[in-house]
Amino acid sequence: MESELKTLNPNPAQIQPTQRSPPVDDNLTKDDRPLLKPEPVPPGPTQNPATTTAPDIEELEKKYAAYVRRDVYGVMGRGDLPWVEKLLLGLALVTLVPLRVVSGLTVLVLYYFICRICTAFLAPNREDEQEDYAHMGGWRRAVIVQTGRFCSRALLFIFGFYWISETHRDIVDVSFNGKFGTQVAEVWTILDEKCDKVWSLMSCINLFDWKQLGYSGTHKLSTLAESKDQSQDSARPGVIVSNHVSYLDILYHMSSSFPSFVAKRSVAKLPLIGLISKCLGCVYVQRESKSSDFKGVSGIVNDRIKEAHQDKNAPMMMLFPEGTTTNGDFLLPFKTGAFLAKAPVLPVILRYPYQRFSPAWDSISGVRHVFFLLCQFVNYMEVTKLPVYHPSQQEKDDPRLYAENVRRLMAHEGGLVLSDIGLAEKRVYHAALNGVFCQQ
Repeated sequence: MESELKTLNPNPAQIQPTQRSPPVDDNLTKDDRPLLKPEPVPPGPTQNPATTTAPDIEELEKKYAAYVRRDVYGVMGRGDLPWVEKLLLGLALVTLVPLRVVSGLTVLVLYYFICRICTAFLAPNREDEQEDYAHMGGWRRAVIVQTGRFCSRALLFIFGFYWISETHRDIVDVSFNGKFGTQVAEVWTILDEKCDKVWSLMSCINLFDWKQLGYSGTHKLSTLAESKDQSQDSARPGVIVSNHVSYLDILYHMSSSFPSFVAKRSVAKLPLIGLISKCLGCVYVQRESKSSDFKGVSGIVNDRIKEAHQDKNAPMMMLFPEGTTTNGDFLLPFKTGAFLAKAPVLPVILRYPYQRFSPAWDSISGVRHVFFLLCQFVNYMEVTKLPVYHPSQQEKDDPRLYAENVRRLMAHEGGLVLSDIGLAEKRVYHAALNGVFCQQ
């Protein structure tokens, strides 16, 4: 997994508020810049090593709360650890870490050979300048999918996720026309108190005029019984959308539904991982087009989403509309790439409860994060799967509205805080943190 982060200015005194970049409709843009590699800064008159850094960090944490680590390991995983934690790390270093590294590599190599056998004597699909084996059928595809799901779950088990709590909320399918405001949750609470059962709730109200709350349009509430009248093809989602907390999200979704992701072109050339990504059907980001009719990644993903929605045998797409990872307590603004195809989406919410180390990959380097994760005896994951969200006509006509409605629904159901910052602010936050640590 490539990171989006690079130090921009290690001196917090020189950081000025930056204007956010205009939202990018293409959910799939990648950044080649490395993770947390501060550039050397020559000493200058503005740097004062004696300056107190605690107030600076507190101010940064208020402004960039979505990326703040609050576990035992502190900011960027560089906090002062109590002696008990150091003892546990030392014990895990000589016991858990070697065992988990060997076991993880064994599972990875085993699955690679399974993919190699299943794709032997087959040419990959090379349409639209992509390269994948996701569209092959028969026993080969079945073996790749089933063993891939098993091996992904095995890797999560090796990393300490022995139990994964999954909650399915599939009673009511809600479709909104108009803006989805914060008072929606309040109205649902009132209606829930009035009616003891969901069916009586739906019989109490079918069409509700939300103009009295200040919203334009009418919001239609449809029950699960009504959704059953739709054909299976129309009810099938075209894409899974999920909040993004860690690279571990990918392993979970592979173990759950084995979808296709978006990856850099260089991923296809990595040892072991390259072939596996082709079997997943990953859409590779390509900087330069080699043909005059090249669609671009956005066009390819839209076609994949429509295909998955209409054909149950087509591989499902999986997108993280936030575009970057958070600490798991916030939900960033959604990019519209997953919603341009106008197909239904399946919202999935991931949470990582923790006691010592947070599995969230927010403001910590990749190597440090993997090491601390392997040293944890037990890790936890909670998954909430919402019902398939069918867009209204107004949402189909306005992808931004569609994305925002799904975002607010996920925030409400997952207990997440809505944040208006994004990747640009994350880079500024990391640059400031690096500047603070450089002064120490």
